[in-house]
Amino acid sequence: MTGTRSFLSTLAAPHKRRLGRASTPAEAPLARYEQVKAYIRETIEAGTWQPGDRIPSELDLVTSLGMSRMTINRALRELTREGWLTRTSGVGTFVAAAKPQSTLLMIAHIGDEIRARGHEYTYETLLAQRETAPLVVSNALGLPPGASVFHVICVHRENGLPVQLEDRYVNPAVAPDFITQDFSTIRPSEYLYAAVPVHDIEHVVDAALPTHPEADLLQVLASEPCLTLVRRTWTNGVAVTYARFVHPGSRYRLGCRFTPDVAQRQS
Repeated sequence: MTGTRSFLSTLAAPHKRRLGRASTPAEAPLARYEQVKAYIRETIEAGTWQPGDRIPSELDLVTSLGMSRMTINRALRELTREGWLTRTSGVGTFVAAAKPQSTLLMIAHIGDEIRARGHEYTYETLLAQRETAPLVVSNALGLPPGASVFHVICVHRENGLPVQLEDRYVNPAVAPDFITQDFSTIRPSEYLYAAVPVHDIEHVVDAALPTHPEADLLQVLASEPCLTLVRRTWTNGVAVTYARFVHPGSRYRLGCRFTPDVAQRQS
């Protein structure tokens, strides 16, 4: 990225007028911080600022855009929370990396995906216990009401930012040693993948608002849409796990590319 000076030279008076333009009678005027956010998003989407580029400082933006520091600070804070920017204390504000995409057609270990992008991966296990299964869980696993199941909750982070909340239930009959594992050294998904062969997988994706506890753990507002992947797996026709993976919509996406087999191509 070119230096701040060269960037500032591209911000002429016409741009300041654009930020403060009058709205049409049918168009409600944007708040000033929303105008700043829209400008920064447009600049990123146009490719002027690339992922990893450091953007001008708050003071530079105050000068170039003719806005107050409070307005600029709010815009930057909200864009950071929405996943457009990352901020490092004492260093600066940077364009965030493009939202990662996870596959839908296979079991992908999120830690491997994050490390493959050259980013730092960390996770934290918040809960690991045996408990009575909620009705939706016992039904999903084909167990009788009130059956006992293993339950783990983990938060997965990319460069320190939560990108996935894992809420997993496991059938003790097929993985009896699951709950005795040290999940500070092995992820629940890694252990299951190694210990229990998977013969069938079901993936269902929904878009919904997070619950307040989920929003707190993911460090997002409760009003931010999230993508929730629900996964069920079976071994020899017996259900192994029922898991929900909640991703902030501004930080993650789900998708896949595949080659259909001959039968599919002929259908």
